Amino acid sequence: MAKSVVRRIDIHHHFFPFNLDKAKSNGEVGWRTPAENLPWTPQTSLEFMDASSISIAILSFPAIASGSVGQENRDLARGRNRAMAELCRAHPRFGFFATLPFLDDVQGALAEIAYALDELKADGIGLSSSYGDGANATYIGDDRYDPIWAELDKRAAVVFLHGAQTPSSTPFPHAFLGLPITEVPNETFKAAAHLVVTGRKRKYSNTRIILAHLGGSTPFLAARVAVLSGHMGCTLSPDEIIEDFKSFYYDTALSAHETTLSAMETFVSPERILFGTDFPAASAGMVNWYTKNLENFHAADEEKLNNIMAGNALNLFPRFRHWID
Repeated sequence: MAKSVVRRIDIHHHFFPFNLDKAKSNGEVGWRTPAENLPWTPQTSLEFMDASSISIAILSFPAIASGSVGQENRDLARGRNRAMAELCRAHPRFGFFATLPFLDDVQGALAEIAYALDELKADGIGLSSSYGDGANATYIGDDRYDPIWAELDKRAAVVFLHGAQTPSSTPFPHAFLGLPITEVPNETFKAAAHLVVTGRKRKYSNTRIILAHLGGSTPFLAARVAVLSGHMGCTLSPDEIIEDFKSFYYDTALSAHETTLSAMETFVSPERILFGTDFPAASAGMVNWYTKNLENFHAADEEKLNNIMAGNALNLFPRFRHWID
């Protein structure tokens, strides 16, 4: 008897408008978007989805930390969200996480949250780990963003949190180790840790936050934060800090391997793991390597695998259930 095909919901799938295609060989970032995925069109993703047994893909605009407060930035976010909403209407197999104006524009961000969720029916909100450049970057647990978190919490919104492409002092170690490889995962961890030690993850617990790429270094550094941040003045106990790290959701994009998946098995409950690909920033070949690792690791537990591939996502996005059932 043939093994049934596991249907998938890809919660980490990027929207690449044409003006981003020119960035495929950006030396500062140190990453080449696979040439076969450019110029990106919805059909590029749909063909990949069909070949990969992906029923639904939830689009997000790539995390961009730079920007400025002003009407131009508000209009840019509004235009991107309208474009994603229009694409989803044309192709119902897509959902989307809305992007926001530069986050220091708190009133602009609040207005876009309302418009995106109420009018465009976005499936959630996409956030970068920090906003601003260099020493002026501000992580998302900062006091100034409190009204934004309060609004997201009131709405029990799903938030997709992706690390910013923030260079280190190097700015990255080698041409083979660009920002998306070495820095972006650690930026995700820093943002998650910032939300935890400032108490905002606990205070705004109705907000369902997904950390990209299995949280980057989060599973391995959470215990370090649990004790050492207390020494530096954090009022949460080590157990409370670990508990708050466990309350995030984690996607598998470009991260599934025996080592990382073993760590996640002891770190979070099974319903916290979601399937993701990072297509079209990554090629089908890259994605398939990680997907095969995920399938092999959970080969003995079909129910757990099915939940990671789709079931856990359906608990966050029940409107897609008819595509899976």
